[in-house]
Amino acid sequence: MELKHIEMIKNTARDCMLFREMNGEELSALLTCLDFRVRSFGRNDVINMAGDPFEGIGVVVDGQVAVVKENVAGERLVFDILGRGELFGEMAAFTGARKWPATIIAHTDCTVMYVPADKLVGQCSRSCIAHTKLIMNMLGILSRKALTLNRQLEYLSIKSIRGRIASFLLEQYKKNGKTTFMLSMNRNELADFLNVARPSLSREMCRMRDEGMIDFHRSSVRIRDMEALKAAAQGLD
Repeated sequence: MELKHIEMIKNTARDCMLFREMNGEELSALLTCLDFRVRSFGRNDVINMAGDPFEGIGVVVDGQVAVVKENVAGERLVFDILGRGELFGEMAAFTGARKWPATIIAHTDCTVMYVPADKLVGQCSRSCIAHTKLIMNMLGILSRKALTLNRQLEYLSIKSIRGRIASFLLEQYKKNGKTTFMLSMNRNELADFLNVARPSLSREMCRMRDEGMIDFHRSSVRIRDMEALKAAAQGLD
């Protein structure tokens, strides 16, 4: 393993819930134990294809990746955009799946660390404290992932496009703690995520802007009328 990759992973560990509450010594010992590997990808490269053999949990060391699936009509649906320190494939690891359940695409140039699933679901031969912390952190991540998936189902259950957009923007506001924030998805990806047509998404966002509810420029969004946005999310507009 190249020294630059080790340093990148150690820097990423500060932002990764998988390595939460581990000091430098514990992290170094854990990395020796994990038998991980690192791969780099260019933007739009297919990192893992749905149906391919599962090779371990992925940790985004640098850049961003997109988790996508195709529906029965062949349309691409973006489930998530993951950045530095975030994971993919963890659900498959704990269900014993031998194939990737979704396709992972490089959203930007990126570097990914793969951790063999048996290192997370099996016992550590060294019984190190860091490994115990790793498993506890993994359980916390799975719990949050389940909540996130439930939230996306809530988006899809909302009938109106405006309601989906409003609910999503309110979620981003809560996540960022500010009324002005940057979206991690471009307009096409957001349309896929909310399962709406790209032109319909753009038209509705423009209407919401013209009504003084929001303002936006490229990936930047500003909530101008919080009460109106909440009403739209509740279907009261």
